Amino acid sequence: MPDPTPKVRSLPLHRSCPFDPPDEYKQLRAEEPVSRVRFADGQEGWLLTKFEDVKSFLLDSRFSSNRNIAARTRHTYEKPKLPAGAMVSMDPPEHTRYRRMLAGQFTTRRVRALEPRIAGYVSQQLDEMEKAGPGVDLVETFALPVPSLVICDLLGVPARDRHDFQAWAQTVLNVDLPIEQVQRAKERLFSFITELVREKTRHPRNDIISGLLHSPAEDRLTEEEIIGVSVLLLIAGHESTSNMLGIGAYALMRHPKELAKLQAEPSLIDNAVEELLRYLSIVHLEFIRTATEEVEFAGHLIRPGETVKGSMVSANRDPDRYPDPDVLDLTREDVHHLTFGHGIHQCIAQQLARMEMRVAFSLLFTRFPTLRPAIAPQDVRFKDDSVAYGVKELPVTWDTAAV
Repeated sequence: MPDPTPKVRSLPLHRSCPFDPPDEYKQLRAEEPVSRVRFADGQEGWLLTKFEDVKSFLLDSRFSSNRNIAARTRHTYEKPKLPAGAMVSMDPPEHTRYRRMLAGQFTTRRVRALEPRIAGYVSQQLDEMEKAGPGVDLVETFALPVPSLVICDLLGVPARDRHDFQAWAQTVLNVDLPIEQVQRAKERLFSFITELVREKTRHPRNDIISGLLHSPAEDRLTEEEIIGVSVLLLIAGHESTSNMLGIGAYALMRHPKELAKLQAEPSLIDNAVEELLRYLSIVHLEFIRTATEEVEFAGHLIRPGETVKGSMVSANRDPDRYPDPDVLDLTREDVHHLTFGHGIHQCIAQQLARMEMRVAFSLLFTRFPTLRPAIAPQDVRFKDDSVAYGVKELPVTWDTAAV
């Protein structure tokens, strides 16, 4: 029988360890894995914290991805209208149409073909690091530019403009800034992409935007839809991977025994990337859905219109799914995780992100085998104010004789 009066909690937000989820998740998983919570805009809803619950929730078509009808989980201001092309907030059949159009751009075969270009961008930035010398900021010189150069290449964005869109993207994803500042950055980003799309309409190139513009007429997206999709890919393709490169490298440096395993056995890199994705789970807002009908879920009655949040960071640390889940173990078996989602909204560019991380971490710690932080752990600043968690900057040093 569903519990009619569950206790209403606040969303866990504060970490006691920079690599771990908030401590409250352990208690919730053990005592109340489906819990009643109050979101930032005052609405009440539900929080799921167990791996299997979150996984089945993401497969349940009774929960809508439409963010326009969901409670706000971080901001307290009025919900903005989502732009055309915001496929992460769509349900079938609209979502299916977008997914079909983009799936061919990110096949495993196409991503593998990109490896030499990605390796070239990584090597270019490692040259810049060596030129700058010990004390260089790993985020500014390596973690930010590598994904920027890759996604600019794929979308056909001039490399000279990457610094502008980096700044706009970081502002758009900052959950603590005034809405007016966020909106200005969003307008500038959309204006930039609009001009880029119109230029590629006139002069197509071999890139994703040109491919969408000149696809078969029966499937073709409108200009407005292509602009929205391009903004989504630009932000997602840059911001999430750049944060993973920064905090992932820091996590490896803070776990020297695990890093030593990878350096001794480079073939561990695929498993290492999956374990870092599980262990760090960097996306804060995670999986937000709204019930479209009455749903009984794990003994609780979820009513139509109620918002449900599936916690990725908690699910990826569930002890019923992973032995010693709070331990970073690059040799962990069966590292299947929910970092890229599950079901129809699973990240369409996940193979690209994996490739970037594999190449970047491999070349970084081969080129700089003694790489280590140049500041104390208590001086490292983390991005608690962003949708994607990471390090704000990370000065690093190394033994120059070893390079």
